[in-house]
Amino acid sequence: MTAFRIMSLVVAVAFQLMLLVGGGQASNNTKNCKLGTEFEKEHAALQLLEPLTNTTYSVTEKVGEDSYTYLFQVCGDVGGEKGGGLVQKDKNQKTVVIGRYNTTQAVAGSDWVMLTYGHGEKYDEHCSKEKRRAIIMISCNRNVAAGPLKVVLENRERAEDCFYLFEMDSSAVCPVLSSKLSAGSVLLIIGFCCVAVYLIGGFLYMRLVVGAKGVEQFPHYAFWSEFGNLTADGCDFVCRSRGNRQAPPTYTGVATEPLEEEPEERDDHLLPM
Repeated sequence: MTAFRIMSLVVAVAFQLMLLVGGGQASNNTKNCKLGTEFEKEHAALQLLEPLTNTTYSVTEKVGEDSYTYLFQVCGDVGGEKGGGLVQKDKNQKTVVIGRYNTTQAVAGSDWVMLTYGHGEKYDEHCSKEKRRAIIMISCNRNVAAGPLKVVLENRERAEDCFYLFEMDSSAVCPVLSSKLSAGSVLLIIGFCCVAVYLIGGFLYMRLVVGAKGVEQFPHYAFWSEFGNLTADGCDFVCRSRGNRQAPPTYTGVATEPLEEEPEERDDHLLPM
């Protein structure tokens, strides 16, 4: 009973720790993004990006003698700009908001998510002075938690619908792999785990509580020893000792022919004459 209480206490403490750790990691920062529509698919696409929140991704691009640094966050402020999800900074640290996460679109494919931030600052001369827009293509890569941000292009040589295109890799958008374990494999794993818990818990109980030494530390040693002896006897009886057994006694019937009468011994010669 004491061993059972100890194991129950250990399991309960471990479960509480798992709850605390899981509760600390659970978050819903993607709710900060404001979608233009309320489609469930867009919400589901944003939920895939939850592991990428609270992290700033940056990349620096050189254009001639100038260099620009782009800062990006999933549904969070970046570069000190309220509502700015992706901003651009030049070498003089002038900040331009490329896209805001209060105007977000999210589209998910089989192994990618395309995130769009709109309502950035207006162009000075290009694209009919419309507001800037950032598109971030996040592709599946199971070997990378969140890869570096890369600049693909700035499409501004058009009258409208201009955009900045970025890309990055992440395992967060990868499809979930289906388990290939059969029901038998799961049962075997559970069985091995139960045996391991029994042996380890029993060993600790016998050693620390009972104070056993040597082979006596094995849980229920007397029972398993007797069980092993009985198993060996059964194996010996069934498999290995068949040739050494004595043949069962056979039944011999009574002969039907009459027995010959033995001649009567006479002892007349013993009488005195």
